[in-house]
Amino acid sequence: MQKAMVVCVFLVGFMACKETGKKKVDEEQEPQVYKEQYRPQYHFSPPKMWMNDPNGLVYNEGIYHLFYQYYPDDIVWGPMHWGHAVSEDMVHWEHKPIALYPDEHGLIFSGSAVVDRNNTSGFAKNGETPLVAIFTYHSMEGEKEGRTDFQTQGIAYSLDNGDTWTKYEGNPVIDNEGIKDFRDPKVFWHESTKRWILALVAGDHAKFYASENLREWEYLSDFGKNQGAHGGVWECPDLFKLPVEGTDEEKWVLIISINPGAPNGGSGTQYFVGDFDGERFTSDQKKAKWLDYGTDNYAGVTYNNIPNGDRIFIGWMSNWDYARDTPTQVWRSAMTLPRKLSLVKMGEEYTLKNFPLEQVDGLTAEMLAKDVRVPSGGKKEVVLDGLNQSRIKLRTACKDFSITFKNHLDEALVLSMDSNTNMFRLDRTNSGEVEFQQEFGNKHHQMPLDCSKVGGLELSIFLDRSSVEVFINEGLWVMTDQVFPTAPYTILIISNGQSGQDILLEGIETMQTIW
Repeated sequence: MQKAMVVCVFLVGFMACKETGKKKVDEEQEPQVYKEQYRPQYHFSPPKMWMNDPNGLVYNEGIYHLFYQYYPDDIVWGPMHWGHAVSEDMVHWEHKPIALYPDEHGLIFSGSAVVDRNNTSGFAKNGETPLVAIFTYHSMEGEKEGRTDFQTQGIAYSLDNGDTWTKYEGNPVIDNEGIKDFRDPKVFWHESTKRWILALVAGDHAKFYASENLREWEYLSDFGKNQGAHGGVWECPDLFKLPVEGTDEEKWVLIISINPGAPNGGSGTQYFVGDFDGERFTSDQKKAKWLDYGTDNYAGVTYNNIPNGDRIFIGWMSNWDYARDTPTQVWRSAMTLPRKLSLVKMGEEYTLKNFPLEQVDGLTAEMLAKDVRVPSGGKKEVVLDGLNQSRIKLRTACKDFSITFKNHLDEALVLSMDSNTNMFRLDRTNSGEVEFQQEFGNKHHQMPLDCSKVGGLELSIFLDRSSVEVFINEGLWVMTDQVFPTAPYTILIISNGQSGQDILLEGIETMQTIW
């Protein structure tokens, strides 16, 4: 922000600085793209029109590719294409032309992409390294006719690092034998068996296939008919191996999105921890585990070919209960912050953590407040310009507390902890625009915390113009929700129950726009 002067307001024990004055550049003369009401400022969103699932997440030659489900003609779901953006740091993005268009086989639904380093596909003829995209074809005609085989799997390849794509003339490469929901292929190279492994979903379970050349696929096995949550259709699988922090152990993790059937309603992402022998995935897990307890992290998958072996995740920040109804005009939907996944073992339980990449730290700008203590039984309130585009970090006991974000219209987003039930709650019932859809603002969202396994809570809260992401203890517990305040939140209220300990507000920092 370019301002001429700084005005500081002192309130209940700490200082908030509000910048005022005339901007050096007349805003009315600047392009208004990415300045619309509710437009996220440091989360990826398309320049216009509809977006949903992230697709084809792959790194190659210094570039992170983000493909995504895209309808270029309206802000509601329609005939699906693959949109495309690229980045060198995972936070600043450059929009590219549409990568994949529908064709005679159908619409282009979700899928993945790999770097075919050894040219197993044979698509490269002059020493290039092919990028190969694997996606679901969806035949609208077949669906309308009442058939069950209207989804098949196809591939396309690029020899110029994703700038242009050629569909494989032998598509589809995996036919459908009568399974209604048969989609979302995720492919990776399995080093032990020296072949490609493909996971896709088939209604209420996952299927695995293998190939030596990405064109011819052999069925291997199924997983999940009798495990996990089954309140809705399974979607967007992802299978990968992770080390268990602090040990020499490695485990395989299978991510599965489900709609409906998430713990707080509508869409959500569950995961399984187990083993994969090159043919079968197995897990001893008895109950469903959830990557994120918020209602707005769905269809997330991870990057292939990250050079240091990190497992980087991006999710679609919406929910099919109301995705088509959210109150935006030019565009619809955004992505979560990119997150690093890690695996920890607490007692006999494995837990998948997810926490923003270190690169996100580079977006922090002005420090609005720091090192503020709220005593047991106390309450503090401050007015902050820039609160609606900020990162808040605080430490507290696993006891009763609340954090409220408000605006001058008394619209409020409330985060709270109930130590009697060990439930963390997010209340957006009065957060702003909530009446556009019945399910959006009709209940509190809650997440169980096992306080017996931690000494205290460390919260990192990322607030953008229309979303909040809450990470507790470096992503041990996570909630992601959309919010649509009709005026920016400018008031922060921290209330400490009779915890016997101070809440320490370590800092509130504004976040730079990535556009």
